[in-house]
Amino acid sequence: MIRDTSAQDRLVEVRPNRKRKFVLIGAGVAAAVLVALAAPRIGTMFSADTSVSASRLSFGTVTRGPFVRDIAAEGKVVAAVSPTMYATSAGAVVLKVHAGDVVKKGQVLAVITSPELTSKLSQEKSAADGMEVDYLRAQIDAKKKRSELQKAFDNAVIDQTAAERDLNRYESAYGKGAVPQSDVDKAKSTLDKAQITAKHAKTDLSMDNDSLTFDVQAKKLAHDRQVYLVQDLERQVEDLNVKSPVDGQVGQLFIAERATVAKDAQLLSVIDLSALEVEMKVPESFARDLAIGMPGEISGNGKTWNGKVSAVSPEVVNGEVAARLRFDGETPKQLRQSQRLSVRILLDKRDNVLTVQRGSFVDESAGRYAYVVNDGMADRRDIRVGASSIDKVEILDGLKEGDKIVISGADTFGDAKHVAISR
Repeated sequence: MIRDTSAQDRLVEVRPNRKRKFVLIGAGVAAAVLVALAAPRIGTMFSADTSVSASRLSFGTVTRGPFVRDIAAEGKVVAAVSPTMYATSAGAVVLKVHAGDVVKKGQVLAVITSPELTSKLSQEKSAADGMEVDYLRAQIDAKKKRSELQKAFDNAVIDQTAAERDLNRYESAYGKGAVPQSDVDKAKSTLDKAQITAKHAKTDLSMDNDSLTFDVQAKKLAHDRQVYLVQDLERQVEDLNVKSPVDGQVGQLFIAERATVAKDAQLLSVIDLSALEVEMKVPESFARDLAIGMPGEISGNGKTWNGKVSAVSPEVVNGEVAARLRFDGETPKQLRQSQRLSVRILLDKRDNVLTVQRGSFVDESAGRYAYVVNDGMADRRDIRVGASSIDKVEILDGLKEGDKIVISGADTFGDAKHVAISR
């Protein structure tokens, strides 16, 4: 018969583990506290319209302080005065300078040889001399003709006076019976004839004098016209010597030495180094805020100069507008044409302004709303924005200092008003 193992069993006394009990109680209390703390957040998470990872978003904090609106860009030095010389006549060109040469106003830069123009000038001068002779001859002829007419008139007056005397003598003799009536009648006829002749001589003198005056005036006008033509040709011949209109430096040569060019062909350019400006490209969104006279800063070569906006182009090219700044004061001597410089234009500067870092939210919502972040939730809130700079946006209404908002990435929210932001 097999015996059981009861004889081998031994009663073991189980003592209570106080430490384990305390651990279990502590864990329960901690779990209850965590549940209590997480209850609102869990409720909020369940009320969110969608959830987005924070890694896909950018945030900014609303602050209060100075607000500066400016435009910073790269500009290049351009000459405010940079005339280009053109050929005033067709011909062969001989250059007297090279690119980069310093020139003075009035200095001959190039000479154009135009045999056709110089020959025409000689011909017109000869024609002018001939017209001058015609004009002088017309004056002499007019004087001679006037003299002849005056002589005829004077003789007619003398004949009239003689006829009057004869008539008086015959009438006196007839009264005494010394002469017949026929002699008196003959004397009267002679007087009438002399009076008519004197009258016509006077009329001829007046009319021919006017005619002679007109003839001389016509010769004079023709001669003057020819003189003006000669003067214009002389100017054109003088312009064959291409002169610099300003003090400066020869820029670009558009032709080769001794090249034959057509009329109005480009020859060379001159840069006035005493009147340099800086040209920059401004985004179209900022161009409307630019105005002539606005202050700016121009920096380069380790130096900074003050400037002012001198011109704003009315044309938009590739979304940009060209603007120019003039140095406020004396133009720096060390600058060169097309040199690159940094430009900054101050549009507005104010203190104690509520601003936030600029982001895509301005364009996405047209500045009408933003998502305010609090305890892992982004709530949509209506706002009103004001002016904007390169890195900041002015907040006019809807946000307060210290608010944290989503400045970029909110396009993934869609139309959601409450968005949970996950880690």
